[in-house]
Parts: sequence; C-alpha cells; structure tokens
Amino acid sequence: MATVLSADPVTSIDAAFIERHRETPYSTAIRTLAGEDWQRIMVPGHQANAANSSGVAQLVGEQALAMDFPMLFSGIDQSTWKLTTPGRVTPIMRAQDLAAEAWGASRTWFITTGASGGNHIATAVARALGNESIVQRSVHSSVIDGFTHANLTPHFVHGAVDTGLGSNHGVTAAQVDQMLVQHPESASVYIVSPSYFGAVADVEAIAQVAHRHGVPLIVDEAWGSHFGLHPKLPVNAARLGADLVISSTHKAVGSLTQSAMLQLGNGPLAQGLATLVDRLVRSYQSTSTSALLLASLDEARSNIVTHPEYVERALESAEEIRRRVRADRRFRDATPDILASPDAIANDPFKIAIDTRGAGITGDEAHYRLLRDHRIYCELSTSSALLLLVGATSPVDVDRFWDSLQALPEAAIEPERPFTLPASCERSMGLNEAFFADIETVPYTEAMGRVSADSLAAYPPGVPNVLPGEVLNDEVIAFLRGTAAAPSGYVRGSSDPALDTFRVVAEPRRG
Repeated sequence: MATVLSADPVTSIDAAFIERHRETPYSTAIRTLAGEDWQRIMVPGHQANAANSSGVAQLVGEQALAMDFPMLFSGIDQSTWKLTTPGRVTPIMRAQDLAAEAWGASRTWFITTGASGGNHIATAVARALGNESIVQRSVHSSVIDGFTHANLTPHFVHGAVDTGLGSNHGVTAAQVDQMLVQHPESASVYIVSPSYFGAVADVEAIAQVAHRHGVPLIVDEAWGSHFGLHPKLPVNAARLGADLVISSTHKAVGSLTQSAMLQLGNGPLAQGLATLVDRLVRSYQSTSTSALLLASLDEARSNIVTHPEYVERALESAEEIRRRVRADRRFRDATPDILASPDAIANDPFKIAIDTRGAGITGDEAHYRLLRDHRIYCELSTSSALLLLVGATSPVDVDRFWDSLQALPEAAIEPERPFTLPASCERSMGLNEAFFADIETVPYTEAMGRVSADSLAAYPPGVPNVLPGEVLNDEVIAFLRGTAAAPSGYVRGSSDPALDTFRVVAEPRRG
C-alpha cells in the first residue's frame, strides 16, 4: 500500500515560503534578550547566574540559564519595551502563526505541558460540547484522565489489535459512523492517528463522517507531529479535516521534551471552537511557561520546514534498516502486518517495527540487551517486536544499530512469549464515579472481579488496559504484572510498581 503523500504546501514550496520559515521570531527575541547586560531582580531565582545554582547550570548550561525568562518578561515588545503592547503582534504570536501555516492549521497554540496537557485541554473542549463523546478505546491514558476529571461519558469504539505483535492500531470511518448512529447524543469524536506502531487511519473519511453527524473530530496526532511537512510523509490531520489536533512536537520534529502544539482545523466546526480552545489553553497552561520550551517549538518548526534534505537523510536511514531486516535470516520487517490492519491506509516511515518471533530472542530481551550492552535506546518493545523511532530530521547510524542487533544472542529453543494484549474489561461503573469513590487496596490474588479505581496503562505505549469502573480479570492482571516485571516496561497509574496490589472501589460495609 502506498504512503499517502502531503497534498498541500510542502509538495510545492516556493522560495518565499522557505524564506518566511527561516524566521524564528520567538527564539530570536529570547536570544536578543539574553544578550543584554541585565541586573535581574526577578524570577526565576537563579537570576541567570550560574554561581547561584551551579547544579542547574551544569545540567543545562549557562546559556540556557540566560534565556530562562518568565512569561511576562519574554513577551516584552523590544521595540517599545512595554510589558503589554495592545494591537501589536508579539514574537510568540508570530511564532504560532508560522506554525499554523506550516501545518495547514487555522490557528496554533504552543503548549508546555506536553501532548498529555493538550489532551486535557481537548477533553475539556469535548465536555463543553456535551456530556457524551465517541472515543477510540486505545487512546492515551491522558485522554482517559481528561474524560474522568471532566465527568464525560465515553462511548468506546474498539480499534484494530494485532495480538501477535502486541500492538493497538486505529478505527475506521464505518465504525465511527455506526457508533454515532447508536449514540446520537454524542457531541464529538476523539481518535488517535497514527498509532504507536505507525498505522495511519483514514482521518479524512472519519472527519467527513463526524461532520455529517454535525460533530467535530478531535485527533490525537501525538505520534504524527512530522506529518504534512515533507512530500514523502503522510498528510497531517489538520489538512484532512480534523477540527482540533494534539501534536506532540518533541516526539519526531525535535523540540524539547514536554513541548507540544494544539492545532485548530479549518471549516465552520473548527472555527466555532476557537474561542473555547483559547480560553481553555489559558486555564490549563502554566502562568510560568518555560521560554526555553516555547523557543524550542519555534526552532523545530523552522528546522524541519527549511531543511527537507534532513528529512530525506532520515528517511533513507530508516529505509536502509528495513532493507537489511527484510534480507535477514532472524528478524522480519513487520510493516506489512501494520498495513494489513483494517484501519490503516498508510504507515509512518519513521516507525520501524522489527518482528522478533523466530529470532531466538523476545523483543523485550532484545530491547534490554541493546540498552545494557550496546547503549542503544529503542523506543518500545513487546514480547514479539522491537520498535524504533527515527527522528524526522535525525538520520540513524545504521551500521552501529545493525551490528548490535546482529550481536544479540540466539537461543537454541525459541523463547516463550506469554503476554499478549488483553481484551477490554467489562464495565461496571462510570469513569468519574469509580475514580472518586471510596477505595481500598487489595493483594493481586484478591483483585479478580473487583472494580478498578485506577486507569492502568502498560508503558510503553501508554494505552490504558483497564479503566476506572472496569472489572479486573485474570488476563489483565497477569498482563500488567508481566509488564511491570519486564526490564523495559512499567505500569502508569499503579500505586505499587510491582502490581502486587491493586486499588479497587471499596465494597459496601455490611452491618
């Protein structure tokens, strides 16, 4: 199946477009401020002097300290030196406008609480639209947290699952249409594309279905922040009709960790959300926003747009790994498995899934040994696969990775791969009701049949395996405990790292 290519600005970039995107208005403003000879008698407390906080200076460097301005100060219009200049376009406004143009959005907000923070904002948007929403079951745990805290009722649409590789993928337009017919009170649709393993859903068709039912489409595009920025990459969700998009810019585009963007789509439903999203961003965003994180978003956008050759080199290195895997005796390229998923119309070329079944080593063991023995840090493993993430502007040293992969031991007897993704648990209570109920902690041997008070998500990839209000069963308990015991995994949401105990809704007292 061919990759869906970008249809808009990046296939026919003109010189003026490139020249505009060489500009980094916010980053440049921060650098200019840092170049002044300041006497700082304000926050942050290190006041840009390494002697005041030597440990922090050793972590980030003196230059970073000098650029660590508080939000109000970094917003100063350096033409007037006034804290506020109504009617003038500030550097951060200009930077966000450039980002909107790059991704084909009508408006973009920079977020410094990661895509998780973006999901919290987006779930609040969904709650403002109505009490119910159609939501992909394999969303990130932050979406479930947002639904829980907003007391929003989800109607789950169950996406494709590859139990062999141990991966969740996406949903189809037909599934979304069916759910909207069954739940006509739903006021929004919330999906994930691409999946962690790189399966790209038909966002355009899903957007058309949602709009036909009169509701906006929200897309968690955390793993596709690079989409739409090069002609050999899939089209991004904002250009395909999504109304609100969460983009984890640091994941592939290369901004600093915890920096992200919210992108508003085009069309009447998206425009109707603009004021609400803006108010919610202000509510959720820190009033001490990191200038360094904001500036990194500005720089990362400029870098990927103005250097398509970086993307070309990264793509070639990813494809070279795939070529070697396809020709190898032990390992197998799992891209065909991903494209065979019923939801997938394309795949992310920067996600490389290597099937370890038949290789005499599990994916988890390969992950662990590459980390321990070769200092190679891969993105993810399951018992059956090793997943690599190539940065969109960051070519891989293919020879180093390949030599290390080939050096992995091969067992004479194929190892057992006992853990596959468990099926969803049966629901007993609402998310909000269970999360805020009285709870008790019980041993795992007594947890079966009890109602979970927590959202428990095996990391990576962070998709909740059990939700508040769902009934714990033996399969999910074993899977979560197995994940916790693996050298490359842990379970988010658990009060006990080993999962020897579970928090459950307290049973009514007798008597």
